[in-house]
Amino acid sequence: MRSRLIALFFAACLIAPATTLTVAQLYTFIQNSVQLMKEGKQSDRETAEFLAATKLSDRLDDRSVEMMEGLGIGPRTVEALRKLSQQSQSLPIAQAIAPPAPPRQAPPPTSEEQAAIIDAVRTYALDYSHSLPDFICTQVTRRYYAAPPGTRYGGPEGGDPSYRLSDTLTIRLSFVDQKEDYKPVMVNGALTNQDYKSLGGTLVSGDFGSMMNEIFERRTEARFEWARWATLRGKLAMAFGYHVDQSRSQWHITYDTGNLDIVPAYHGLVFVDPKSHEVVRLTQEAENIPAGFPVHAVETILDYDYEDISGHTFLLPMKDETLSRLDDALSKLDTEFHSYHKYSAESELKFDTDTPEPLPADKTKETPAPLPPETPATKPPGKR
Repeated sequence: MRSRLIALFFAACLIAPATTLTVAQLYTFIQNSVQLMKEGKQSDRETAEFLAATKLSDRLDDRSVEMMEGLGIGPRTVEALRKLSQQSQSLPIAQAIAPPAPPRQAPPPTSEEQAAIIDAVRTYALDYSHSLPDFICTQVTRRYYAAPPGTRYGGPEGGDPSYRLSDTLTIRLSFVDQKEDYKPVMVNGALTNQDYKSLGGTLVSGDFGSMMNEIFERRTEARFEWARWATLRGKLAMAFGYHVDQSRSQWHITYDTGNLDIVPAYHGLVFVDPKSHEVVRLTQEAENIPAGFPVHAVETILDYDYEDISGHTFLLPMKDETLSRLDDALSKLDTEFHSYHKYSAESELKFDTDTPEPLPADKTKETPAPLPPETPATKPPGKR
């Protein structure tokens, strides 16, 4: 409703012969306009046209223009503000605009509370695979490649990669007796009887507990520290940074169907539900890859979400995004998991070969965490 009222106010201003504003009122108008532009309800051109018919009652200095520009306005609006600034130089000095205060952040848990939380998460992580039932699901892997920015076909240096879809793999994934089995069903919509490893290119495995287990095993000696509060899929989460030394790492990066293999050090983030201490996201990034190895960088983001299997709810992998940098190409794997159901011999026979559509981007988008009045993480975790 607030956006609608702002839009109506803006429309009324447009039909008025001229509007006189103080610099403080102008700043508020620009703040509201930025929000409307983000929502697609107002354009940069419309905002600039309104400002062209606006007069000021006090002086708009360069600092105030820069503050408004920092809100995210468009180029036409910036130009209109600079013209207003020039026109207002003979007017009285405006009262200084106070920059918006940064949002108040929830305090992190104390060091003792963090240690207790990590212990609770470790218990959950090491028991994760054992807690899962036998199931079958559809794994869809979309493989994208791009030329590195700054190269002949990669666009300007520092730009975003222009990924192009190379192929789409539809796979029947079975999890039985805590072991994963990958059976390719289709490649680009055509039925196949290939073996998973014979598909070639970049592939991932181990999303159902291996990655989590290796981070939290005692022998890994991962070092954890508080990172931030976050929101994933509309729910509050605690993010902890971690680091694993190369001598303790169990993460294998292979190339050329396993003929080349390294075990790097790595770091990342663990996102944890504050109440249940379940892991809702893991990230993993390799460090210090040897110079002669064909893969120069690897980063993975694994998201979990709740799924129903035979009337019981389990937190299961939803999407794995893996980014790799090779000698002359960038690789992106979007691996999604759909249609979880209980495993049986009959479920294999009735496996649906349709390839689901990609998940919407907001399913894996992290947003700033709201400040809770009292977060569960400020209390020592109780029994699980």
